[in-house]
Amino acid sequence: MSVYMHGLSTALPPHCLAQTEVRERASIIFGQKYPQFDRLSKTFDTAGIDKRYSVVPIDWFSIDHGWADRNAAFMIGAKAMFIEAAQRALDDAGWTGDEVDCVVTVTTTGIATPSLEAQAFTEMGFRQDIMRVPVFGLGCAGGVSGMSTAQAIASGRPGAKVLLVVVEACSLSFRADRLQKADIIATVLFGDGSAAACISTTPPASGKTVTLGQGHQTMWPNTLDIMGWDVDETGFGVVFDRSIPAFVTEEFAAATEGALKAAHLNHGQIDRYVCHPGGAKVVDAIEGALHLEQGSLDAERDTLRAAGNMSAPTVMFVMKAVMDAGKTGQMMSCALGPGFTASFMPFHVSAEAA
Repeated sequence: MSVYMHGLSTALPPHCLAQTEVRERASIIFGQKYPQFDRLSKTFDTAGIDKRYSVVPIDWFSIDHGWADRNAAFMIGAKAMFIEAAQRALDDAGWTGDEVDCVVTVTTTGIATPSLEAQAFTEMGFRQDIMRVPVFGLGCAGGVSGMSTAQAIASGRPGAKVLLVVVEACSLSFRADRLQKADIIATVLFGDGSAAACISTTPPASGKTVTLGQGHQTMWPNTLDIMGWDVDETGFGVVFDRSIPAFVTEEFAAATEGALKAAHLNHGQIDRYVCHPGGAKVVDAIEGALHLEQGSLDAERDTLRAAGNMSAPTVMFVMKAVMDAGKTGQMMSCALGPGFTASFMPFHVSAEAA
């Protein structure tokens, strides 16, 4: 049974942080404590990021924080982003909150129990019998994996209206106490953001038709230390291995071939790969691994430049940019995340009827 996307939205938190401003603040915080900072700070200039957004103002990062206040900031900022992204997607689809039968919530950067869709229950106007599917731990793969999960639920419940909301507040994991290279790279790359999509087996009445295929994942053994969180009394500490671009170069093509085969497609049938831009080097590595023309992943670089790596929702920002630019045809979304996992989902965009 075909599954369609009826609405797609993105949302950003209120505090815009210029990359130059982040670099200056990081220099103040790290400069005297971390001897390698001056050398690593050059990555602020080569990361391909002009700005990113945060749920907290930049002065927040100059104060020591523990679990309680980090997660308190997450609860406020993530809930606000959930509501904004979800309402925009509903408006785009012409749905209302009380029409939603199932909500899938994806996040990895904070802990909310009751989960975010319950926190936003009243504001969203959800029904009391709504099916809730909170998903934690997918990291940067969460946008594609979350969309695959929502697609599978919609496929199994014909006619049901499924709302996917992906929310990350990466900035709250900023750490100045561990003095690890990964913490510097995280400071260079990560920002906050959210995205949402409305999904159903009911064909859209008008506009472009976006048909979602079945998702596919590849997980490599003995790769748990490539990406994820270390958890201690202070909070989350990023695990972000320097081998990721090389790993993409060596392994991503075979994983993509497996996803294409599972979807009964081949590389020549893909009009556009829609990729999570983990960083400038990762985007370069994906182009090389898939033998794409250098610079062809322009929407990925534009998204990275405008908002940084927001983890899970970033690929949905790229998807929206590609569709807003009028691109049509057979596409394949893809992202890498903790596990170490490659997540894929094919989708097809048909031109708007005349």
